[in-house]
Amino acid sequence: MNYSVGYLGPKGTFTQKAVDALFPDEQVKSYQTIPLCMDAVKFGHVKYGVVPIENTLEGTVNMTLDYLIASKTLKVVSEIVVPVEQHFMVDPNNRDRWKETDTIYSHPHALAQCHTFLSNEMKNVSVEPFTSTAAAAKHVSDYPERSIGAIANDLAAKEYGLEIIRRNVEDVTNNHTRFVVIHKNDTALRVKSMPIQGFKTTFMIALPTDHAGALHQVLSAFAWRRINLSKIESRPMKTGLGHYYFLIDVQQKMDDILIPNTVAEIEAIGCQVEILGSYPQYSLDALTEQDLDS
Repeated sequence: MNYSVGYLGPKGTFTQKAVDALFPDEQVKSYQTIPLCMDAVKFGHVKYGVVPIENTLEGTVNMTLDYLIASKTLKVVSEIVVPVEQHFMVDPNNRDRWKETDTIYSHPHALAQCHTFLSNEMKNVSVEPFTSTAAAAKHVSDYPERSIGAIANDLAAKEYGLEIIRRNVEDVTNNHTRFVVIHKNDTALRVKSMPIQGFKTTFMIALPTDHAGALHQVLSAFAWRRINLSKIESRPMKTGLGHYYFLIDVQQKMDDILIPNTVAEIEAIGCQVEILGSYPQYSLDALTEQDLDS
């Protein structure tokens, strides 16, 4: 089988929700780790890859960002924001005796994000970390005779035939994860079935080592052109202490004047500039709202 899209698996993850929205008709394949997924794109095993890059509570997924920096061959061609809604679920055989649950499995982040529910309603239950929320759901489905449960999303419940007992048990209701679609060239990915929420361009900038005030000048190049920055952060260059790349997201797509001229001004002070992608933004929240209105 020829797969078009790779994603961070297993089945039933939030990444799969992103894939289902962006690529509803494509053959997809799950990978166990972010590097394996991105390598699959790099070496042509799949055309696109979908991986997480940022979460509201946990921040940047550094593994994704570092791989993008190091690869030099992969570009971001789209992004989608997915709401993180966690549910407590058990095997249908245990529906009526879910209060007898003795162990709950989930990813460590999900367990931490559902602290109130676990402390108040399941305070005498053991919690065990798993590699992913979906893997935890699969584990529960594999042992229907045991009094165990999982915290995962609705797709995992459907995928592994589990019964959702309590919905939205997360502490923070506005938690979201941002996923990026990567490709071997920089052609933006448009999805006809979803409304575009905006456009973004991501810069990777290496400052000159002997130029005082370089970062200030870089930011000024954006500021006087009124280019809105949505994010700026640093990542180590791995060449020595104090050496960093700066990653900057701007709320604008590539054009013929502003961004090329910005790049030229930044390079003029000795910075190295690479554009990691210029791409449309999508949101599952917007898709849900559109479905409710129609």
